[in-house]
Amino acid sequence: MRGSNVAVVGAGYVGLTTTACLTSLGHRVVCADVDQKKVDMLRRGEATIQEPGIAALIAEGLVSGRLEFVLGARAAVAEAGTVFLCVPTPMSAGGAADLRALEAVVTELRDVLSPGCVVVNKSTVPVGTAVRVGELLDRADVSVVSNPEFLREGSAVYDFLNPNRIVIGAAGHDLAGAERVAGLYEKIDAPVLVTDSASSEMIKYASNCYLATRLSFVNTIAELCEYLDADIDDVTTGMGYDERIGNSFLRPGPGWGGSCLPKDTVALLRTAESVGSEFPVLRAAIDANQRHQELVVDKVRKAVGGDLAGARIGLLGLTFKAGTDDLRDSPALAIAKLLAAEGADLAGYDPSVRGPVAGVTGQVRIVGTAYHAAHGAAAIVVLTEWPEFRALDWPRMAVRLGGRSVIDTRNHLDPLVLDRAGLSYQGIGRPVSRDGSRKPLPPLAA
Repeated sequence: MRGSNVAVVGAGYVGLTTTACLTSLGHRVVCADVDQKKVDMLRRGEATIQEPGIAALIAEGLVSGRLEFVLGARAAVAEAGTVFLCVPTPMSAGGAADLRALEAVVTELRDVLSPGCVVVNKSTVPVGTAVRVGELLDRADVSVVSNPEFLREGSAVYDFLNPNRIVIGAAGHDLAGAERVAGLYEKIDAPVLVTDSASSEMIKYASNCYLATRLSFVNTIAELCEYLDADIDDVTTGMGYDERIGNSFLRPGPGWGGSCLPKDTVALLRTAESVGSEFPVLRAAIDANQRHQELVVDKVRKAVGGDLAGARIGLLGLTFKAGTDDLRDSPALAIAKLLAAEGADLAGYDPSVRGPVAGVTGQVRIVGTAYHAAHGAAAIVVLTEWPEFRALDWPRMAVRLGGRSVIDTRNHLDPLVLDRAGLSYQGIGRPVSRDGSRKPLPPLAA
């Protein structure tokens, strides 16, 4: 399809990535947001999210004239043949997805959409939402399509342009609308699945909830490895050789989090409950995730002598994963909250976090370097796998520490490097002795 006129409503993570990448594919894109400051920054070519490659695509789009940022949704859609809805759908107090922002935008745009326009749900929404959007629009001359995103923060631009699948769901079996949306991606070499809107919406939830369950499983296996003197790294390597399993999402950590998995797991659980279905596997995955975060706190408590009250703890990493500045539902912050509840004095460093952060700095004192986080700390806890933490001068860190313990919840550091610095290392599911060598295997049962 030749360059089309596209509108994107919402300049958040999904919206801005969608905007930048569709522009790079040759389409003319107008992106709208309600935040004047954000719009002004984007007009100047300043990326408002930390994502490799996105700033260059925005700059290229602005220079080419194919990209424009505007304030307000109505200003974006006048000439658009396709309108992507990329507005927030946060978790409500009851756990279901909150669709108020989406419904408000649909109502706002109902009377200004061009005849023949295709409205695309890009936000993660409960099954049935595309049909609901069609009812709100009440326009026989406008198609509604579901096109879920499968973007990983830190590689979202790559994932958009190199997807392993493109899923398009037609509300009311409107295949013409689905085919128009598929045409926007014609320059991308990937399988395209065109289905009904309910199935496409379920694909998104099923994918994320499966990944969350897989992470909870591997974290539980890591816990067992610690009890049984097995090595989680070898265990997951051995599992990954099985092509039925593969090696993705098999790294243990401090629990899963971020902007998608926590809210999507709860939302699907609530959806199941609403139709009288039980989902014990998913519920167990959610409960296990909370347990894994509590186990990290238990490690820290033991490392400082059994009482966290007044203990100074240095936290390395606050974002939910390296390569982003996203703090939403970060497991690092969940663990910080648990530590603070027991009276720990927390100093945190993250390369992407500068200055006070609402809801964070009341519990964690933000410092400018990892060495500041280590100053006088009884223990260091690595919570996010930023590459620079591996490159730290660990002998210098050891001098600044008040204690000797390093708890590495990402298995990110080299135990031998820490041992040479005179530090005691604890990973997740790693039976490593103080000198960095493997512990001897326990005798086999008779």
